Amino acid sequence: MAAPALAPGIDQSRVLPLREARTRLTQLVALAELTDTVTVVTRDGDPRPVAAIVPAAAARSMAQATADAERVAAVSAGWARRLDELHRQGARRHAAELRAVTDALAEAWAELDRRVTPGSDPALTRLRGAHADLLRA
Repeated sequence: MAAPALAPGIDQSRVLPLREARTRLTQLVALAELTDTVTVVTRDGDPRPVAAIVPAAAARSMAQATADAERVAAVSAGWARRLDELHRQGARRHAAELRAVTDALAEAWAELDRRVTPGSDPALTRLRGAHADLLRA
């Protein structure tokens, strides 16, 4: 006999057809209240559960668990949106800073080219090679 999903951790359960549950409803409610018994209700002649009579504490805890899960999902979605926005801002800031460094480097090389003939100083040639990836951008 399986306990319904509304009553996790409650191991006392019984299964009754709807006709009998309707006849004994007052007794079943008292049983649930006093002994934490779960009564699974089935259609007459069909063994599949269609409803359950559970203690109020179990139903409340399930409602609270559902509310908690919804709240966690909403908070998580908010943080995910915030992190995505911060990632986009960081990428834009990085691109802007890279452009600024590349522009400053291009200006520095232009000034060096005006002062020193390109290829005449081996140290400058090695340095230009090290900066080649930034100078192409």
